[in-house]
Amino acid sequence: MDFSSSASPVAAEPAAATDRYTFSPRLRWQPEVEEYFASAYGRDHFARISQALAHPSCYSCIRVNTLKSSTDVVMQKLLSLVNQSELCGGMGGLEIGEQNGEEQAHEGSYLVHKCPYSGLENVLFIRGSGPHVLHCDGQPGQSIKEIIVSRKCAESVLRGAQVYVPGVLACSSHVEKGDKVAVSVAVEQPVKDSGWAVGITRGIVLQGLRSDAHYEERKGLYIGQGIAAMSRAGIFRVLHGVAVEMTERVYKLPSFNDVLEGEIFLQNLPSIVAARVLDPQQGERILDMCAAPGGKTTAIAILMRDKGEIVALDRSHNKVMGILNLADEMGLSCIKAYKLDALKSVRKMNEARNLGVADNCSESIVTMEENSVPCHTTTVARVTNAGEDSLTTTVLQTDDPKPDAGRYVSNADLRKNLRRMRNGTGRSNISGGRVEDSKGFFPSSFDRVLLDAPCSALGLRPRLFAGEETLESLRKNATYQRRMFDQAVKLVRPGGVIVYSTCTINPGENEGLVRYALDTYKFLSLGSQHPKVGGPGIIGSCKLPNKAYTEEWLTEHEAQLVQRFDPSSSLDTMGFFIAKFNVGEKED
Repeated sequence: MDFSSSASPVAAEPAAATDRYTFSPRLRWQPEVEEYFASAYGRDHFARISQALAHPSCYSCIRVNTLKSSTDVVMQKLLSLVNQSELCGGMGGLEIGEQNGEEQAHEGSYLVHKCPYSGLENVLFIRGSGPHVLHCDGQPGQSIKEIIVSRKCAESVLRGAQVYVPGVLACSSHVEKGDKVAVSVAVEQPVKDSGWAVGITRGIVLQGLRSDAHYEERKGLYIGQGIAAMSRAGIFRVLHGVAVEMTERVYKLPSFNDVLEGEIFLQNLPSIVAARVLDPQQGERILDMCAAPGGKTTAIAILMRDKGEIVALDRSHNKVMGILNLADEMGLSCIKAYKLDALKSVRKMNEARNLGVADNCSESIVTMEENSVPCHTTTVARVTNAGEDSLTTTVLQTDDPKPDAGRYVSNADLRKNLRRMRNGTGRSNISGGRVEDSKGFFPSSFDRVLLDAPCSALGLRPRLFAGEETLESLRKNATYQRRMFDQAVKLVRPGGVIVYSTCTINPGENEGLVRYALDTYKFLSLGSQHPKVGGPGIIGSCKLPNKAYTEEWLTEHEAQLVQRFDPSSSLDTMGFFIAKFNVGEKED
């Protein structure tokens, strides 16, 4: 890749320019965390994992909605889109071809081919290219116009996004709309108080000098070049919008924005495997405890042919709306999404006796919309029968002109109700913004439970910084996950299945959870997994540095029954972990 302008003599010597405009990140960790992972994996292995995490995977994974289409049909549609230059994301000169026999990818092309693993026939791989070396061929007396972006922005750009205004930290002077700019990233650096900070005040001017912010630190942290979509003044004046349209990237991956909506879903391979391992059957009742954004939920529904019931939970109103909208986009009707904290997902059995007339009583409240007359609504708690284990609340409009005058409604309640009613259309232009709350579910009321637990997310790629995690924060994550797993155990019926997964490389949140589960619940046993794509788990134990306890992991037999996806392996996936538990007769 060639930049149209070069650094001035005071900015960098021409011989050093080639070295400077490269992407060779080094992932930084807290020393105690780095030592812990080195003990778990071996120092050399962990160094390879750390290096892989700082780069994106070189392919995109697409799950086909087989209720609406087929893999072959989608492949042909993708070929057609590329031929029409609608899938190239402005990268130019890209082609796509089906991989046959020994045909290999060539630079500047994508290969689309079917997933080779049994049980994943509805999955397509589209291979990109990278890392590409960036070159700077300078002209005397001119400096390269540059933009520095935040780490989060850079991680998105490496996955194929454009540079948006909120992500820009600094910019060269005299950048105008249409100018070519080199894009680099500012990563957190250690500071005197043993913390980490970027150390850049947003809006500073870059002069192309060694005195520029993070000049030395940004060497080897250039993620590409693009065309400024607005001037420097515009970038720091507006609140949103595209600041730079990327034309050359370190990694070239296809963009799937608004492509074959409803027919395909862009998803990491291990996440697709996790839904398959659950092995949902038609007519079953499935619980997805931490369901947002809904990828695994919809994958389960498609595997069930949309026959049965899937209960999807999240504690965020907007995320529940996102799940419902995605289900509608994919034409799925068996998904019921509720707003509920998964830690509160189990209802006590004695609450069943309290379900009666009182639960069906309606209560009138008054809401005020801006610049309007009062809008009367009624809150109705619906209970269909004594066996229904999820009490849901829905806001309904009523024509009753006389709300309950004896009940005081605070301004805070009015604003809260107004926010509920003002949610706009979702990704499929669904009107309304109502979600149903749930008070939880009765024990042993689900055939299968998927717990894709909130975690430290240390397996996500690309990741340009990991110094925020400490041993204490990792341990807190593990404690939180155990509490959620306790809920899952109560909710699944005897003879059922629990699948536990995370997107982290931390053994304490993976093998440590499995050890806790098997030691605490004797009626649980590890089940074999299909498809088996990942590698084995970690065996043995580890005495944590400066800690008075030892973290226990797996036996050799147990390690063969779980799946661990290693970012440094030839699979080139994110870091991920899957364990499948068979549930025997529960103890009283």
